[in-house]
Parts: sequence; C-alpha cells; structure tokens
Amino acid sequence: MNEIGTSVREREIYKVTLVGSLVNILLVVCKFAAGFGGKSAAMIADAVHSLSDLITDLIVIVFVRISSKPEDKGHDYGHGKYETLATLLIGAALLAVGAGICWSGVESIISFAKGETLQSPGWVALAAAVVSVVSKEILFHYTRLVGKRCNSPAVIANAWHHRSDAFSSIGTAIGIGGAILLGESWRVLDPLAAVIVSFFIVQVAVKQLKACIDELLERSLPDDIEQEITQTVLSLDGVSQPHHLRTRRIGSHYAIDMHVRMDGSISLHEAHEKATAIEQKLRDTFGEDTYISIHVEPEK
Repeated sequence: MNEIGTSVREREIYKVTLVGSLVNILLVVCKFAAGFGGKSAAMIADAVHSLSDLITDLIVIVFVRISSKPEDKGHDYGHGKYETLATLLIGAALLAVGAGICWSGVESIISFAKGETLQSPGWVALAAAVVSVVSKEILFHYTRLVGKRCNSPAVIANAWHHRSDAFSSIGTAIGIGGAILLGESWRVLDPLAAVIVSFFIVQVAVKQLKACIDELLERSLPDDIEQEITQTVLSLDGVSQPHHLRTRRIGSHYAIDMHVRMDGSISLHEAHEKATAIEQKLRDTFGEDTYISIHVEPEK
C-alpha cells in the first residue's frame, strides 16, 4: 500500500475527479450536439454513456470525503466502507450502461434483419467519436495512476469507467465509419459494434462488483499480502510464531489481527513495547492508517 497522507490523498482524488468531470462535461455537450447534428443514434447513446461517467465522478467526490473522516463513536474502524459503497455504485452503473447498450444494439440488428433501413450518420459524429476515444484513453491512464498512488478502489473503478467510455466510442467510431464509407448494406456495423463493446463494459463492471462484494463479505487479503505481513513481523527480534492471522480490507486501508509469541520471562512493559514496534513496522509497510491488533502469547 502506498504511503500518502490523508489530506494529500483527498486533494489528489479531488483533483483527478475534477479534471475527469470537466472533460466529461465537454464530451457530453459535444456528443449530444454531434449525435443530433449528425443524425447518429449511436453517438447519442455514447453521449448518454459519458453522462453516466459524469454522474460517477460526483459519486466519488461525495463518498471519498465521507470515507476520509476519522473514527467516531459509531464507526470504530473509520468510514472506509463508504468508499467501497461508492465503488459498488460505479460498478452497478457500469453494468447498467453495458446492458443498455447491448439491448439497444440488439434491437437495431433485429430491425435491420427484418428489412428496415438504418439511418446513415454524418461525418461530425465520426469526428466526435475519435475525439472521445483519444481524450478518454488519456483520462483513463491519468486517473488509474492517481488511484493506484492513493490506493483508492473508487478512483480506480472510475478510471475503468473512463476506459469503458473509450471502448464505447471505439465501437461507435467503427459503426459510424462503416456506415458512412461502406454504404447502406453495412450500416448494421453500428449496432453490431455497440453490442461487442457492451460485453467489455459488462466485464469491467463484474470485476469491480466482485472486488466490492469480497470486501463487504470480509474476504481475507491476498496470500502474497498475508505472507508479507508474516515476514514483516518475523523480521523483528524476539518475536516468533505469528499465527491466527486475520485480515480484511476497509475501503483503502487494511485491517490486521494476529497472535505472536514472545519470551515468557520478559516484563509486561517490554512485551508491550515489542507489540508496539510490530504495529509501527506494519504501518511503515502498509500505511499509517492500517488497523492493527496484536495479541502476545508466551513461547511454549
């Protein structure tokens, strides 16, 4: 887990989310204008997708502020789960958008198969799709970088939402380009590409939702993290046999509960000092906001 102060982390998250919001506002306006002006149903759908991105930006801003609040009487482990809830909402939004794009595309394909003529989009819609792909891909890499540096699942989830918008725009660009360049018989490429892209969006959504569900169900941290915890504890003198290790994630923080053995002849004060040293070593490794509970037992 990256070490970064709470205030710096919150500021970084607000900054990247604000940038994403501004880009999304511009894209929503441009896409709706290009969709209606270019008579492209695909571009209008893409604009709706960008609008969902803007909504998730607002969700991140609200929930990250709440999750950064310290422990209080009603929340002994802080408010980290609020960030998990934000990630869950973003994942659910992704899933809904993916399903909606798929449904709309299938309906258009069925209409085309029945002999209906699909409308040809204009060049302005194709240009808007290309601009969207480039801008959203850049925004994805920037947002994911900040999310990893701040160890924020919600920001990382939002980054993938940016990429899903880029995927959607790629499908839109292929469909619009095919409809313009290949003629009436190939206009079905637009809804077909939308259906294919929708599966990518759903895949990302399922991945995000699984991570949230694992945390809400108190799933343990990955094996490599638990092994690192054990090795960190064993690196301290006078400490042996770490056992009964229990771990979980609370938003962007870890919670660690474990038993260790020490020489039974040492004083209670010395045992307490060693336990404190273990806690500090773990916080140095996994972050100052890590929740740690160390239980000391005499060596057998």
